[in-house]
Amino acid sequence: MITPTRYWYLRHGETDWNRQGLSQGRTDIPLNETGLQQARSAGKMLGQEATGDLRITRIVSSPLARALRTAEIAAETLKEQHGVRPILTMDVGLEEVCFGEQEGRPMGDWYDDWIEGFYTPPGAEPFAFLRDRAVAALNRALDGEGMVLIVAHGALFRALRSAMRLPVNVRLPNAVPIVAQPPKESAAPWELKPFT
Repeated sequence: MITPTRYWYLRHGETDWNRQGLSQGRTDIPLNETGLQQARSAGKMLGQEATGDLRITRIVSSPLARALRTAEIAAETLKEQHGVRPILTMDVGLEEVCFGEQEGRPMGDWYDDWIEGFYTPPGAEPFAFLRDRAVAALNRALDGEGMVLIVAHGALFRALRSAMRLPVNVRLPNAVPIVAQPPKESAAPWELKPFT
């Protein structure tokens, strides 16, 4: 169960494999030029919207290069706009799922079955394991002081959506900041507010 605390979430900017529709998983693909620009735009958006009680004081990132570079750019942009750079740390628990032998291959019909728990590619992490790992990493991040921004990955956010009682198989665009708001009643779904 996710600690009922509001937080920001940002998926990394685009990579060449994103553009080509390939499954990345743990393969450490860097941001492309579009992804770098998306990260800068997301940082500017966060600078405008992350004010008052939404002001970001900490960033916790996946250590994979595409997420970490996005987090670094966001941190620098926030410093330029607010005068203070958020504290940036990494948590290996926020790494993208390992897709095993599917990494580097086009996304296919297997993906829906993987989310449902009917199929796991050879060498891949089951969706239920990803969900447990993602929730534990998020809860560690939420345990700190101040508002946190999580910078991570698409499949990992699907796992968090599952824990937030939201439709799971929804694609998260690259580098669109989202505020996740816990429900007033414990059995209700969380609310997500994207900033585009």
